[in-house]
Amino acid sequence: MRLNNLVVTHGQTTLVEADSLDFTPGRPVTIVGESGSGKSLLAHAIMGTLPANLTARGSLSMDGQAYDLSEPGNRRKLWGPVMSLLPQEPMLALDPTMRTREQVAEAAAGFRTDRKNARSLAGSLLSALGLAHAAGAFPHTLSGGMAQRVAFAAATIGGAQVLIADEPSKGLDERARTELAALLKRHAGNDGILLTITHDLELARELGGDVLVMKDANITEQGPAGQVLTDPAHPYTRRLLDAEPANWRHAWATAPESTGLALIRGEGLAKAFGRQQLFAGLDIAIHPRERLALSGPSGSGKTTLGNVLLRLLPPDAGSIEHSPALQGGRLQKLYQDPALAFPSRVALRDSFGDLIRRHRLDAERLEELMAALRLRPELLARTPGQVSGGELQRLAIIRSMLLEPALVFADEPTSRLDLITQEETMACLMEQVERQGCALVLVTHDSTLASAVTHRSIPLRTAEESVERTKAFA
Repeated sequence: MRLNNLVVTHGQTTLVEADSLDFTPGRPVTIVGESGSGKSLLAHAIMGTLPANLTARGSLSMDGQAYDLSEPGNRRKLWGPVMSLLPQEPMLALDPTMRTREQVAEAAAGFRTDRKNARSLAGSLLSALGLAHAAGAFPHTLSGGMAQRVAFAAATIGGAQVLIADEPSKGLDERARTELAALLKRHAGNDGILLTITHDLELARELGGDVLVMKDANITEQGPAGQVLTDPAHPYTRRLLDAEPANWRHAWATAPESTGLALIRGEGLAKAFGRQQLFAGLDIAIHPRERLALSGPSGSGKTTLGNVLLRLLPPDAGSIEHSPALQGGRLQKLYQDPALAFPSRVALRDSFGDLIRRHRLDAERLEELMAALRLRPELLARTPGQVSGGELQRLAIIRSMLLEPALVFADEPTSRLDLITQEETMACLMEQVERQGCALVLVTHDSTLASAVTHRSIPLRTAEESVERTKAFA
């Protein structure tokens, strides 16, 4: 497969420009770069699934057949049997009202004429992916890694040689990412063409093959993964590598001194959902200025433990005590999806205005924090959906810091951000945590991020790994 002279535009603005790209069966190609660099648009231009307000020029050659990219409908017949897209956010891509086997079967060739055979093929494929037990499950009961495997089954059951995976590891823990990489490499190993779009450099390393680096609509560097990701030629690629948490060198990384009585103290905590025991007999204390990580894979109970500590969920056993220092809004939570912190249809300026009036805050403090977190004042005129994910998460940090918290609970605050935006966002958060002298509890599945930001960690395990819990009483 060859992509020739691709240009994607919006009006007079060029969003993607790529001269010539070759894709060889059996050799993965991975495109990395920041959000907004044009990675996903390149993939959708190949598929013919660009939004209607964007136009594409160029050609795609497959098995001697040329396709004009300006005509998106000319590739529709290829969807399923020849090329398939593994979308971002499998939980949103899957039909919440259908069981997994039915969803996979629908994508099989000949489903409309032989549904029994399609269901049999779907069951066999799910079994091969270790999901035989989940064939009758609904999407909301699946973990992130399981949902990604179901989406992979639906994308490949039609026999497509070309698989385009768009940010497939977003929000997955390290184990689920390794399992996903094995699935993608298996597709390439079966003489398939694999194009992966990602900001996850670890996934790019595991896939191998060739890596293309995109910035500002252009490919700035390309070559074998081992070379590009260890000895890059372009300064931007080096900047990407430096943005990995293991390479952070920030002043706030030094351990602060924890003093005073505990802000939160839990003793003998236990919580289960149905027959799954998430944790039991857990003792924990969080002190002023402390930085604590709740780490572990998806489904291990990190967010649940956090919600128990915040008194948003009652424990099945044990007790929670909060210090009076947390009263009056001084316990703040940052969400994985920052849009949850803001009304979707209200301008950000109005949301902040309501907060300032309700708590009688100094309006000039908002201006100071906007400057400190490197945000333009005109962003406040927009609604949450009109700013980027990184900008909105920084605005959520401002919203929390306006209340001068004694403790910030950050639930996977950067898991959906690219590496550079993640580093910038965490730097903004940690600068404010250090400046205001508050404690931080970070929920993360990324052990490297936990090590870079916090100084004590409670590792949680899935029920399959262990029901034992680490004692963390201090």
